[in-house]
Amino acid sequence: MKIKETPGERIFDIVNIILLLALVFVIVMPVWHVVCYSFSDANRVMATNGLLLLPEGFSLESYQAVARNPNIFTGYRNTIFIVIVGTLLSLLLTLMGAYVLSRKGFLWNRLLSLMVVFTMYFSGGMIPFYLTVRTVGLDGSIWSLIIPSAISTYNMIIMRTAMASVPASMEESATIDGAGHFRILFSIMIPLTKATLAVIALYYAVSNWNAWFNAMLFLRDKSLYPLQLILREILVQNDTTMMSAGMGEDQFLIGETIKYATIVVATVPILCVYPFLQKYFVKGVMIGAVKE
Repeated sequence: MKIKETPGERIFDIVNIILLLALVFVIVMPVWHVVCYSFSDANRVMATNGLLLLPEGFSLESYQAVARNPNIFTGYRNTIFIVIVGTLLSLLLTLMGAYVLSRKGFLWNRLLSLMVVFTMYFSGGMIPFYLTVRTVGLDGSIWSLIIPSAISTYNMIIMRTAMASVPASMEESATIDGAGHFRILFSIMIPLTKATLAVIALYYAVSNWNAWFNAMLFLRDKSLYPLQLILREILVQNDTTMMSAGMGEDQFLIGETIKYATIVVATVPILCVYPFLQKYFVKGVMIGAVKE
């Protein structure tokens, strides 16, 4: 039996739709502007103002210039290594930490949980962090971008909550059958919390893909730069000379569109990952949020 909507409910739905459409426009339009700008002719687009709805004179010169820059491919290689190795290491450490904190009978469980949560609100600061990384010998190494930031407290708490929602009877039955903690973790906990695990993996992957600040602090060799640090040099320091070399008077104009083309090149790969993990978002984060 269909329930008839009241006028107030219809107005509420209409207002919600308008607000959501406005939110979508605010989010999508800047991205679309960047894409249109990157495909535009440099001479024509510099003469226009405001947002672009369509490219101004379709041109691939900017992408051809990006393809000529060897730093872009070096940055891609370094970033892919950081994303793959960093995400795997972060997941392993997060799973082990979350498993320990989710065990009710573990000694000093509450004290350890408080110590972990404490790090979310207080930190030593950038200078002690830099000195610590330098003291352990990671300064100037690509591992300085992976190891110091391997665990996110927020992600570990989400994972701990998901593991705590797994019925204790399953762990008890596995223990009776002779399973140890590692067997319980990899054979029971991970399969039952794979939705949350997928979300956490995406969080770590996106964080590693977008990271540039630690690279700016610790790396000196340009061959180790991740893609985002190269992108920063292009956008902030206007370093487009290598890509727009040999273009004469049009060097500045091409350099402006190169910036937008580089943004697209650096952003599209990680955006392609979202559709495959989207179905896990709500389910993964909400696991353990409601107690029965």
